[in-house]
Amino acid sequence: MTPLSAVDDILTRALAEDAPWGDLTSEVFLPAGARARAALVAREPGVLSGLTVFARTFTLLDADASVELKAADGDRFETGDVLAVVSGDARAVLRAERIGLNLVQRLSGIATATARYVAAAAGTGARVVDTRKTTPGLRVLERAAVRDGGGHNHRFSLSDAVLAKDNHLAVLAAAGVSVGDAIRAARARLPHTATIEVEVDRLDQVEEVVAAGVTTIMLDNFSNDDLRAGIEIVAGRAVVEASGGITLDTVRGVAETGVDVISVGALTHGVRSLDLGLDMDVTGAPSGR
Repeated sequence: MTPLSAVDDILTRALAEDAPWGDLTSEVFLPAGARARAALVAREPGVLSGLTVFARTFTLLDADASVELKAADGDRFETGDVLAVVSGDARAVLRAERIGLNLVQRLSGIATATARYVAAAAGTGARVVDTRKTTPGLRVLERAAVRDGGGHNHRFSLSDAVLAKDNHLAVLAAAGVSVGDAIRAARARLPHTATIEVEVDRLDQVEEVVAAGVTTIMLDNFSNDDLRAGIEIVAGRAVVEASGGITLDTVRGVAETGVDVISVGALTHGVRSLDLGLDMDVTGAPSGR
């Protein structure tokens, strides 16, 4: 579950960006005390994510707002389904509307895309995971959306694990340091709980990397035949991850090679936000005000 403090931090910054000095339109057009009721309605089918974030957007602005959840993150929904109903101060509801919608639409897009990849790889034993190609500042939410879609998470940040990629290897080569020596030196410095992953893009790199004692080896932009050959070389000595340009059309073939993990940047950087709408019913100010 995403910590509420992280959600509130994201929402506070987003709301301040959208209405730094208040919502001028609502303040001059709507009477003080007007109430509104709004339904979050699906305009297309998908997998839900970000509903709790959507709800928090409204209660953060109006502590007395009521948000009735009609579904839960991870649920599948169809066109026309009502996912939540919001009731509260009309000015607050309208101020929160766009931020709440933007987030639940994007996060549901990620969950929906992830579910498609997971379904395509089903039965193979391969785990579909995300990458660090997330929207700056929204990683904690986008990672949760991947999980809502049935996928898994890679390392959350640069601080979580060693992952030496092509640019790291290029620096080592320029310095005259072998990959194997660098891995052994890293193992000597790291605590036993830390993992080491190294990316390779050629079959002739596999043995040196695995023999040096990595936890995971990433086979980047390998053909399916080369993935199978790489798995034979690894021979169970490390987790094998496939990466690089994997699409919904190709993920099944990659999964069937026998890799353990498939990382897909498109889960977060190449998705389309789903079409969800907020149907509003402004009922006017309470009598006597």
